Amino acid sequence: MTGIDIEIILKLAPSPAYVVDLGRLRHNLAILDEVQRRSGAKILMALKAFAMWSVFPIIRETLHGVCASSPWEARLGREEFGREVHSFAAAFKESDVVELLSTSNHLVFNSFNQLERFRPLWEKERGRVSVGLRVNPEHSEGHTAIYDPCAPKSRLGIPGREFALRLRSGDEGGFRSGDTGGFLSGVEGLHFHTLCEQLFEPLERTAKAFEEKFGAFLHSMKWLNLGGGHHITREGYDIDALVELITYFKGKYGVEVYLEPGEAIAIGTGILVGEVLDVVHNEVDIAILDVSATCHMPDVLEMPYRPGITGGFDPGVKAHTYRLGGPSCLAGDVIGDWSFEKPLKPGDRLAFEDMSHYTMVKTTTFNGIQHPAICTFEPETGELRVVRTFGYEDFRSRLS
Repeated sequence: MTGIDIEIILKLAPSPAYVVDLGRLRHNLAILDEVQRRSGAKILMALKAFAMWSVFPIIRETLHGVCASSPWEARLGREEFGREVHSFAAAFKESDVVELLSTSNHLVFNSFNQLERFRPLWEKERGRVSVGLRVNPEHSEGHTAIYDPCAPKSRLGIPGREFALRLRSGDEGGFRSGDTGGFLSGVEGLHFHTLCEQLFEPLERTAKAFEEKFGAFLHSMKWLNLGGGHHITREGYDIDALVELITYFKGKYGVEVYLEPGEAIAIGTGILVGEVLDVVHNEVDIAILDVSATCHMPDVLEMPYRPGITGGFDPGVKAHTYRLGGPSCLAGDVIGDWSFEKPLKPGDRLAFEDMSHYTMVKTTTFNGIQHPAICTFEPETGELRVVRTFGYEDFRSRLS
């Protein structure tokens, strides 16, 4: 976003509020569309990262569908996005599978146990629903263990040794081109997801590890899903190399290739508007805001990371340094330390940057803290639209 856009938004938006810049959203989609056109890949949107369905009409003009991690996400994708729905979870209940088979185009299982347990259900839908398996290349590129699907003892994805075990048992079906027999009977695709907020090079290394362990199985598959975590729309991403990698897999194995980024759709599209409620002093100056780390930006605590603030600098860089915290009773509801050119006072507005992805989808109403409004900003007209506000009944309805 430009500085002038931030100034306008801070004046127009309620506080607290998430505000999504539709111009930047279209910018990101144009980059993703270039990848699709040049490579022939299909790009899906990961609902776990960004599920603001009021902007789906813009996104579905470019992307081919959504990927879901639960029956509710899949239903949202089916009803509000209206294109392909690809579903995966670490494990399903039988009722989940029944529902997902009615809403999904692809259904991916996390184990051979679940594949076989629910075979009587999904085999009835063959031809309409394509079944796949998530595999674990056991090649770790993650910098934060909690977000690394290839961390030791990970529950996500089937490791190559389980495939090898079935080979040694004498069941070699499912590997010859066009053969659908054996322990991969009915399986039409493989899926891996190993990245988190990364550029192309980690994908290149992971793809090599994946191919070494699972390439032999691709000849009998119809599709390959490279998962998410690709920061394709971030400055510095090697799009040419990504196109080359996709073209390689499509050419060598004759598979359809999917990618399912979430953050790449929403990078740089949104801010979280917050207001200073009070300033206190306890060894340091502390500004208490109407936005909360634990309620409104939980990855600040989970990742952890320090978000950018428009007009905010590292501690000590400018004359006035503050610790910013939320209004909740959680002692650790601290967003971080920043310095500013001018002292903060009650009523001042702050803009936390890049607050579209993994924010709205992870919010809570802990302590009954006011949930931020959800807004859009159209830079072409300067219009800020309040899409939704939240009240007491929204809080109450989560309880019993």
